Amino acid sequence: MTPRDLLPPMASERPLHPEALALLLADARLPVAGHTQSAGLEPALVAGPVDVPAYVALRLRTVTRTEAATAVVARAAVLGGTSLEAVQDAWAVRTPSAAMRRTSRVMGRALVRLAPRLVAAEHVALLPCEPVRPVVLGLLAAVGGLDAATTARIVGYDDIQTVVAAALKLTPLDPAEATGWVVRAFPALEGLVAGVVDLACPEEIPARNAPVIEDHAERHAHTTRRLFSA
Repeated sequence: MTPRDLLPPMASERPLHPEALALLLADARLPVAGHTQSAGLEPALVAGPVDVPAYVALRLRTVTRTEAATAVVARAAVLGGTSLEAVQDAWAVRTPSAAMRRTSRVMGRALVRLAPRLVAAEHVALLPCEPVRPVVLGLLAAVGGLDAATTARIVGYDDIQTVVAAALKLTPLDPAEATGWVVRAFPALEGLVAGVVDLACPEEIPARNAPVIEDHAERHAHTTRRLFSA
């Protein structure tokens, strides 16, 4: 028996069930550096008091909606056999903050490292140069058999949990209360899903900017006193 015989099969040999893939991608313990992110909550708290549930709702209406739409359109592009370059370009022009674009590329790079263990390795070649997180998620969703609604829901759910998990580290907070915030955000999450599930073209990706969140991201990128990278 060789050392390779002791390794688990790669995805091309043993594909994941779509539901298992969805659970994995929504799991904050997935090693893609999600623990380093606060979804902009840390710089927002530095600037002043923050109503965390309202902040979650704001993100779902703006930057997260754009992210979810990008993932859905990337999924459609893979299934339709079209290039992901146009999808990534559309996302970039709708994400004016350079700091937020850099963060998404870092997260995308981490997902790319995991991709051959989740789906067949040859699919990774479809990704554009320096792929951003929602584009990689869209590809994984397409190849892994996830539908558009599940794809969007993963993006939205991850954003909610990122904010709430960061709040637990940054503020004195009862974890049960924080979980209540997550549950109360579910109707807004389903509204996000309904709003992007039928998108198929890069031109349809919404440009839902949040200037205050973007400004916080730019300021946070230049500070050395921080717990989270973004």
